[in-house]
Amino acid sequence: MLDGLKSSLGDAIKKIVKSSGIDEELIKELSKDVQRALLQSDVNVRLVLEITKHLEERALNETPPPGLSRKNHIVKILYDELSNLLGNESEFDFKPGKQNKIILLGIQGSGKTTVASKLAKFLTGQGYKVGVVGADTYRPGALVQLKTMCEKSNVEVYGEENNKDSPSIVKNGLKYFEDQSLDIILIDTAGRHKEEQDLLDEMDRINKVADPDLALLVIDGTIGQQCFNQAEAFHKTIPVGGVIITKLDSSAKGGGALAASAATGAQIMYIGTGERIDDLEKFSPTRFVGRLLGMGDVQAVLDLAKRLESESDDDRMKRISSGKMNMEDFLSQLEEVTKMGSLQGILESMPGLSGMVKDDQVNQMEDRVTKWRYIIQSMTTQEKADPEGLLNSSRIKRIARGSGWPEGEVKELMKNYKNSKSMMKASKGRQMQGTLRRMGLG
Repeated sequence: MLDGLKSSLGDAIKKIVKSSGIDEELIKELSKDVQRALLQSDVNVRLVLEITKHLEERALNETPPPGLSRKNHIVKILYDELSNLLGNESEFDFKPGKQNKIILLGIQGSGKTTVASKLAKFLTGQGYKVGVVGADTYRPGALVQLKTMCEKSNVEVYGEENNKDSPSIVKNGLKYFEDQSLDIILIDTAGRHKEEQDLLDEMDRINKVADPDLALLVIDGTIGQQCFNQAEAFHKTIPVGGVIITKLDSSAKGGGALAASAATGAQIMYIGTGERIDDLEKFSPTRFVGRLLGMGDVQAVLDLAKRLESESDDDRMKRISSGKMNMEDFLSQLEEVTKMGSLQGILESMPGLSGMVKDDQVNQMEDRVTKWRYIIQSMTTQEKADPEGLLNSSRIKRIARGSGWPEGEVKELMKNYKNSKSMMKASKGRQMQGTLRRMGLG
C-alpha cells in the first residue's frame, strides 16, 4: 500500500539521518531496505534492482556538492533514482487553432469513463472548450454515465446508444464536433484486457479513425505490479503518450505508477485521488516521490544547497535579524527545519525537544511547510523580495491558482511570514524556537 511504502522508505531514510557516520555497510543496508519496501509495494523486480544498483554505486562513489551533507546527498540520490523513472512534470502541449484529440485507453474497471468526465472538467477549468465522444459499446450504461457526469461541467457528449461499432461512433463523433469551436475532443473507449486480441484490434482501428494527438493510458493504481504488463501490451497497440493513475489514495499500491510509466516510457500526467469529479490533479513527480519517502519535496535540499553557495549564512542571518527578511529567507528557514528528512527524527535528537512534540503536530508542521513552499514558488522574484508591498488581492488570486491552493492559504502564509519577520528580529535569528512557535507548535 502507498502508506506502507511511505512508512518503509521513511524508516530507511531515518536510519541514514540518525546514523553517526556513513559507511559501505550502512549504504548496503539502505539498499536492502529500499528493495524490500519497493517489492512490498508491487514495484517490478527489474525496476527495483535497477534503482538500488544505481543507489549503491552513486552513494559509494559520488562526492556531495558543496554545502550538502553526505546524508542529504544519499537521500537526494534515492530521490533522483525514483524520479528518473517518472520523468519531469508533464503537460500535453495543446495546439491552438485546431481540435486536439485525446484518446483514453485502459483495461475494464480502470475508471476510464470517470476519468473522461474528470479530465473534461479539469480542462474546462483551465479555459479550454471540450467535447467528448463516448465510444464504449461494451459496458451497459457507459454512455448514460458519461453524459450524466459531463453535464456537471456543461460539456457535450456525442454517443450512439444502439451502435456497437466503436470506430464508426468515433468517426461520426468527430464529424459532429467538426464545425464547433472546440479546443479538445476526448474519446472514451471500452475497457479491454491484454489477452483480448479482438478488442486490441478494435482499438487499433479506432486509433486509425481518430488519428489522436495524444493517447492516455488509464491505469488502476490498486492493481500493483500487473500495471507493467498491461501498460506494455497497450503501448504495443497504440503508442502511449501519457499515463493517468486512478484510485491513488491511501489504499493504492504506489508501485503501479512507477511500473506503468516505465513500461511505456510515457510520463504520468494526471492522478485520480478520489470519487468526486474534482478529484483529478496534475501529477507532480516531486510530490509523489517526496510522499513515498515521507519527506515532502526532497528537491528543496539541493535548492537550499545552491542558496548556501551563493550567499553565506552570516549575510542571510544579518538580514533576518535586522527585520529585512524576504520570502526567500522565510522559505530557507522552513527548509532548515525539514531538510534533513523526518522532522520527528530531528526533533527527537535535539536536547530539550525529545518527546515534547506529538506525531500529529509534526505532520501538521510538515504539511504546512510543503504547502507554503508551493505557494512561495508561485511568486515572482519581485513578490518574494517585497511580499508586503506587492501582494494585493489580484496577485494573491494569481499565486493561489499557480500553486493549487486556496487564497486563504496564501493569506495564512503572509500572516505567518509577518509574525516570523517580527519574531526573528526580536530573537536575533534564533531559528528553531521561533520556527516552532510561528508554526503553532511551540
